[in-house]
Amino acid sequence: MALDDEIPLLPGDLFGYESLLDADEWSVVRRTRAFLDEHVAPIAADCWEYARFPHQIVPPLAELGIAGLTIDFEDRPASRQLLTGFLAMEIARVDPSIATFFGVHSGLAMGTIALCGSDEQQQRWLPPMRSMELIGAFGLTEPEGGSDVAGGMRTTAERIGDTWVLQGAKRWIGNATFADLTVIWARDVADDQVKGFVVEAGTPGFTAERIERKYSLRTVQNADITLTDCRVPEANRLQRAESFKDTARVLRFTRGGVAWSAVGTQLGAYDAAVRYAAERQQFGRPIGHFQLVQELLAKMLGNITASLGMAVRVAQLQQDGVFRDEQAALAKWYSTARLRETVAWGREVLGGNGIVLDNDAMRFFADAEALYSYEGTAQMNALIVGRSITGKSAFV
Repeated sequence: MALDDEIPLLPGDLFGYESLLDADEWSVVRRTRAFLDEHVAPIAADCWEYARFPHQIVPPLAELGIAGLTIDFEDRPASRQLLTGFLAMEIARVDPSIATFFGVHSGLAMGTIALCGSDEQQQRWLPPMRSMELIGAFGLTEPEGGSDVAGGMRTTAERIGDTWVLQGAKRWIGNATFADLTVIWARDVADDQVKGFVVEAGTPGFTAERIERKYSLRTVQNADITLTDCRVPEANRLQRAESFKDTARVLRFTRGGVAWSAVGTQLGAYDAAVRYAAERQQFGRPIGHFQLVQELLAKMLGNITASLGMAVRVAQLQQDGVFRDEQAALAKWYSTARLRETVAWGREVLGGNGIVLDNDAMRFFADAEALYSYEGTAQMNALIVGRSITGKSAFV
């Protein structure tokens, strides 16, 4: 695609992957970039420092019309996975916390309802989630169950007539302190299968308490959820979620999305380092003139380029409907490992000033740790890839 000469390609996209977008897709990216520059970039550091979510950005974000883009609606066909990937990258480039908020709502929560909900449930919940009148959360991880939650889920669901009674706890649930709808995964005591439920805000027996003293993705409002005799109607049980295999279908797609957020976070660190290298004077010249600084920037760009190439291929495989678990695992594992290196090099370019929030580098440095761990630790994703290589499972 030929882009307007007055609109530069994304800094850090050395191989021009952004040019794979068509004109309409590029317009959406450009509008999103303008929204981020106006509404998110000026407040990102303060929100991070005070662990405060900026609810005021939700209405203008909703006006962009980018929630649930991969879902078919009567008046809006699904967009390409490539577009949603670039949007996730754009948001993370400015603020990984806002990218996580949006990914939980648009990807995990809306994606679960789109994949596992009945036609009636989709019609009931997806339109107001698309307009962001209702915000979603996704409750899978438990206080004692992270990597082993598939086989060790302790949250239970018992059917009594047309009501399900949920008991248990969830941890690290983004958006849960203010979400209108929270997807809860629980093990059916009757058949021992994992099923999905949509719990509406205000349901008795459901409480969400913000996790304090968190030093990565501080703007994200992660919560500890407690479910005590929480009664959910059968109408809120996701009708196409019958086992953990259905949960895994959701995770396969969103895990690929983490790769895009990892690229965006690398780009944010890279932007901060390049700006600083051009402005910071030492020995009578900008530090960008020095060989060792240039080497750090080149290594950052190498990691970004490799990760972005993998993320683009992820989107293409998703679009073709042939995306596999090991591909999702490798993309998430590799891109977040490179992310850790990239943000460290970016902080190094800034020297002592790199630990000050005003320069952005430290925010990206800290946020990288959460991306490295969520949606599957490096070790678990490595074992998924290893299983595909050898045909042997090394899980305990």
